Amino acid sequence: MSDLLKKYLFEDQSVRAQAVKLDEAWRTGLIHQSYPPCVQKLLGELTAAAVLLATNIKFDGSLVLQLQGDGPISLIVVECTSDLTIRATASLREGLAVPRDGTLQSLLNSQGQGRFIVVLDPQRKNADMQPYQGVVPLEGDSVAEVLEHYMRNSEQLDTRLWLNADSDHAAGLLLQRMPGQGGTGSAATVSHDTWERAVALASTIDAHELLQLDTDTLIHRLFWEESLLAFDPLKVRWHCPCTRDRVANMLRMLGRDEIEDILSQRDRIDVSCNFCGKPYRFDAIDCAQLFTKPQDAPPPDAGTIH
Repeated sequence: MSDLLKKYLFEDQSVRAQAVKLDEAWRTGLIHQSYPPCVQKLLGELTAAAVLLATNIKFDGSLVLQLQGDGPISLIVVECTSDLTIRATASLREGLAVPRDGTLQSLLNSQGQGRFIVVLDPQRKNADMQPYQGVVPLEGDSVAEVLEHYMRNSEQLDTRLWLNADSDHAAGLLLQRMPGQGGTGSAATVSHDTWERAVALASTIDAHELLQLDTDTLIHRLFWEESLLAFDPLKVRWHCPCTRDRVANMLRMLGRDEIEDILSQRDRIDVSCNFCGKPYRFDAIDCAQLFTKPQDAPPPDAGTIH
């Protein structure tokens, strides 16, 4: 079964392992988006990473990971909600060609101005949970290395990631030392040994296996000698909240005169969601109905296609 996040805990409870395999959800997300393979790979790896990290944050809201670039890619954004709905997009800089063999550094940090941004956006704003944003330089040759660097230096958590993606799959494996497993004494020694052994075993995986193997087979192949506590799998799905009604509300806010002016130059209005790329088409009749049909008051965010 695809599109699942699976979580495991090593016997001494000092290390957690998580694996995600996105198939249908990832292909759904790419239906209306066309990216060069190297961009697709970066976007898929960041998407898998967001899923792996989101469930370790105990809050009701969204984890947003952003790569801001100064090269051919200007921005990559991935959002994963606390109930594991995902969406992802990439923006390419106009006038700059994307090389076939582009890497994270050449595509996003060619002038050293790239940034990695982590945003925690609570669903309900309150005094107990305020939005959080962390910004760090793009350090590392891969999405995995950027995230490992961030977790180690900003969150003080030993974390290792293995990620890969293509046009059909996005997958990832995470190892993380549990908080509070430092200190001294025999317990700390056992924790250290478990961590070192887990990393050594996980490092034997290659990128092809990560995409082609199902999660159960992958975990068994890597950790068959270990006693792991397995948790119930969690379903991941693609979801972008854009709708035709939201687009209609946005067009309505432009006003009748602006819409008629646009239609005087073309026979229809084509709008694509600026996140998932889904196209919406409004012909002259559709546009006329925007201002003749009784309408409820548009929602507060009607002017933005998210």
